[in-house]
Amino acid sequence: MFGFEKRLWKEGADFIAGIDEVGRGPLAGPVISAVVILPKGYCNKKIKDSKKLTPLQREKLFSCIIDNSITYAVGCVDAHIIDKINILKATYESMYRAIDKLKFLPDHILVDGFEIPGLPIPQTGIIKGDNVCLSIAAASIVAKVFRDRIMELYDLEFPIYKFSKNKGYGTKYHIKTLMKVGPCRIHRKSFNPVKLIATVKNKKKK
Repeated sequence: MFGFEKRLWKEGADFIAGIDEVGRGPLAGPVISAVVILPKGYCNKKIKDSKKLTPLQREKLFSCIIDNSITYAVGCVDAHIIDKINILKATYESMYRAIDKLKFLPDHILVDGFEIPGLPIPQTGIIKGDNVCLSIAAASIVAKVFRDRIMELYDLEFPIYKFSKNKGYGTKYHIKTLMKVGPCRIHRKSFNPVKLIATVKNKKKK
């Protein structure tokens, strides 16, 4: 899982960061990116793509990653910004924000998917990086746990949508509730079916 890191270590890069995002697809809530710099030679075979782990496993590994990382940071972009600039730009913005919060800049960044536009740091984009790269997998866990906690807090504010269960994704219950009561302030108004439902409800009001 750290073959990419090993190659870069041999090339003289001491501080290698992994970065990943979570929350591009939901109908509500922020998009979150996490960036993690693990110690040189660090290995934990339990760390893998966050989607392949249970919530309990993620929570345990989250604490382990935070405790063992040299530095880490999280970038968050809320729904109203996503609606304003689109989800792709918002995703990159969350990555910029995460990197900007690091205590120091890494020598190289390993990115899940494609390289980050305009980043003045050497980087490598790795398709399905959270499956094959330890640093990216660690970042995916941090991002996932962080976002899940945010959505659980929103569940307290907007209990009718059950965000603690669906995390803002378009489940049958979530869409059914949207059709009944309409969107709240953390819904992505530019996303369908939120956009369509909001339009229909506004017409009915008139």
